[in-house]
Amino acid sequence: MDSKKKKLPLGIENFEDLIRNDFYYIDKTGLIRDILKQPAKVTLFTRPRRFGKTLGMSMLYYFFNVRNESQKLFEGLEISRNHELCEKWLNKWPTIFLTFKDIDGLDFASAYDQLVFTISDLYQKYSFLLESEEIDEEDRKRFKLLKSGEGSKILVIRSLSLLMRLLENYYHKQMILLIDEYDVPIAKASSKGYYQQMLEIIRGMMSTALKDNTSLKFAVI
Repeated sequence: MDSKKKKLPLGIENFEDLIRNDFYYIDKTGLIRDILKQPAKVTLFTRPRRFGKTLGMSMLYYFFNVRNESQKLFEGLEISRNHELCEKWLNKWPTIFLTFKDIDGLDFASAYDQLVFTISDLYQKYSFLLESEEIDEEDRKRFKLLKSGEGSKILVIRSLSLLMRLLENYYHKQMILLIDEYDVPIAKASSKGYYQQMLEIIRGMMSTALKDNTSLKFAVI
């Protein structure tokens, strides 16, 4: 067997893992350029399952997120030749990457618990905001409730817009929001009989995060 052959990335959806472990990768970094050309505030990608959308979202996250140092990940890839774009966008923007793939349950209560856990897990990643002088006491209380999974339904609905506002205040830059598997909670709810209950939650989350949200630079879902 030729030792120089790259491994096939079976089941790998994390861009950093794929690049650092030298898996075979079809260069799709031109997607970054195409998204930035779009004048739209929200870009929706509709793709069949197993098409590689999650890997694409992961790529966008590693490219944009200010908390990453991704220069080496993109070396030799198409986007790295666009020096002006990389200078402006590579690891320069606060970015949230959230997936709804695990929001499922036999009834609304169990699916909602999965959503609360997903939001709690997301907030855990941004615990550093609790030490920031940019956050006031009321927002600090809301943050702790969501982080601990004890937030009210209204807080859960507002959780994305709240986190985006806090991160904008911290970095003094608008947010990039990436949401994967956005349709899973609604599709699962529809097949199991609690569509209206889940629709109320997800619609509220998406509306407050995407519509007239001044903290939003752009979103990809």
